Amino acid sequence: MKKITRRQALGATAGALTALGLTAAAAGATSAAATPAEPTTPGTVDEVYQGRRIQITAGGGGHHGGHHSPGQPTVRIDGRELHIMRNADGTWISVINHYETFADPKLLARAAVRDLQGAALVPFGGAA
Repeated sequence: MKKITRRQALGATAGALTALGLTAAAAGATSAAATPAEPTTPGTVDEVYQGRRIQITAGGGGHHGGHHSPGQPTVRIDGRELHIMRNADGTWISVINHYETFADPKLLARAAVRDLQGAALVPFGGAA
């Protein structure tokens, strides 16, 4: 019986995870289409979602000494900043879930609240 190499195992795992990610992305797109959410325009959002306060402000500032890209919003959950990143295709991801993309920061923040399941958001990079 032939043994599988570590390279083959890693390749098979990567392929399986990619397939799962694509399936999850397709399912997310389908559910988003089924329940259309109102995308936010650049500006300010201040809402309570599932008992958590989401605040989104447009423009620079924020963590890492203000290294946000110009015009990138700052997202806070219960007053703590959620590190977000914009993908080349215009979608958004966060440190809570790098594998699911969102059309706008408001949808991303709501998904982060769901994923946190009541846990506190821990500062990114050990900052206070």
